[in-house]
Amino acid sequence: METTPRYEIAVTAVAQYVAEQSDETEGRYVFAYTITLRNTGSIAAKLLSRHWYITDATNQVQEVRGAGVVGEHPFLRPGESFEYTSGAAIATPVGTMRGSYQMEAEDGTKFDAPIPEFMLSMPRVLH
Repeated sequence: METTPRYEIAVTAVAQYVAEQSDETEGRYVFAYTITLRNTGSIAAKLLSRHWYITDATNQVQEVRGAGVVGEHPFLRPGESFEYTSGAAIATPVGTMRGSYQMEAEDGTKFDAPIPEFMLSMPRVLH
């Protein structure tokens, strides 16, 4: 019995404020975020590129595209995961990030893995 391949990458994110790299008087708020990608599909896939929308509290959007993540192009077999930490700077103490990873499955099929929106928030700003 032949089954159709499932092209699925689950993405989770955890963000934290980086006070020592931020400068509130200059309107620079730096956040570190840790991303975990897990291949929940049925076919191996390689991460080719990323596409981010980083939005601050004034609705200023930074659009970021680039090859790989932190200099890598992880290849994930079904059930495998990859974790990395990176950072972003915005002009307000609160913002959001969302986007997608462009993937290529072992069979040559290209697909997007959505990155659900997550919050960037300086401690004690949101209740």
